[in-house]
Amino acid sequence: MRGVTDEQVAPVSPLVTEAVKKAAVAWVAVGDRPPVALWCVPLDGGLYVVSGPGEQSAPGLAETHTATVTLRGDHGGRIVTWPAEVSRVAPESEQWATVAPQVAAKRLNASGSPTDLAERWRAGCVLSRLAPAGPPLAAGQTLPDDSLAAPPREAIPVRQTRRPFRLHRVRRR
Repeated sequence: MRGVTDEQVAPVSPLVTEAVKKAAVAWVAVGDRPPVALWCVPLDGGLYVVSGPGEQSAPGLAETHTATVTLRGDHGGRIVTWPAEVSRVAPESEQWATVAPQVAAKRLNASGSPTDLAERWRAGCVLSRLAPAGPPLAAGQTLPDDSLAAPPREAIPVRQTRRPFRLHRVRRR
């Protein structure tokens, strides 16, 4: 973190530490936007996320410095929500040379080698690090009891639905 000494950093909750170590998917909310599910790679006590053309869409993540992260446990249910400090890994930095190939190696269904993938990311994607930035916002007894399911967002249909094909005329009695 920028200009912060070790004495000023709040200790990270053991629950957050363990959840981050096991994370493969994180629900990330930026500002007032609804959370989006993003694949992530746990490294160095934080989560690394790639977004941009040809990768996952993470609206607002590349421009923000803070986000809210929700992780699930082994049973598939929500276990913790925590504030995150978002930092971008610069493509010309030493950190990029170390982290990008490790993240690329964990990327499923990618075409090409991890080195090729990291070079494609360098050209047009953003590699962000989400680091715990405080105590959990919700965990254990403070987790909500309801499902938190949001109604589906309205979508404009791309194609008009066609009527089913019939081989013969159906007569009604």
